[in-house]
Amino acid sequence: MKLLVGLVASFAMFGSTQFLPGGNGQTTAPEAAPSGIYHLTANGEETCAVERSAEVSAGLSRLTVAPNCRVLMPGIEQVKFWREQADGSVAFSENGVDPIVTFGVADGDGYESYAPATPLLALRSDE
Repeated sequence: MKLLVGLVASFAMFGSTQFLPGGNGQTTAPEAAPSGIYHLTANGEETCAVERSAEVSAGLSRLTVAPNCRVLMPGIEQVKFWREQADGSVAFSENGVDPIVTFGVADGDGYESYAPATPLLALRSDE
C-alpha cells in the first residue's frame, strides 16, 4: 500500500510540473545553431567561409572549412567537426573531440573565439 501511495505521489509531482507556469517539460539548455554558412573573421579584417552540415550525433556536426581560412589561423583548414557545448560555446576540431579553436557566444549575434587567445576570431551566420 505504501508503495502505491508513493507511486501516486511521484506521478502527481511530475505531472503537475507540466501544468505550472513555465513547466512545459522542456529544458532550458541552449538550442543548437542551425546548419548553414558562416563567415569567419580574424581581427575584424580577413574573412573566409565555413559550412556546418546536419548533426551526426548529439551536438556534433560535420564542418567544411574553406582552404583560404588558413590565412586567418594556420591549421584551421584541417577542422572537420563543430561541437556545440552545453553552455552554448562551440568547438572546432579535426577529430570531433580535441578542440583546435573554441568560441563563446558573442554579444549580439554569433561567436567569438577565446581559445587560443590569438588570433581573435569572430564567427557570424550568413543568414
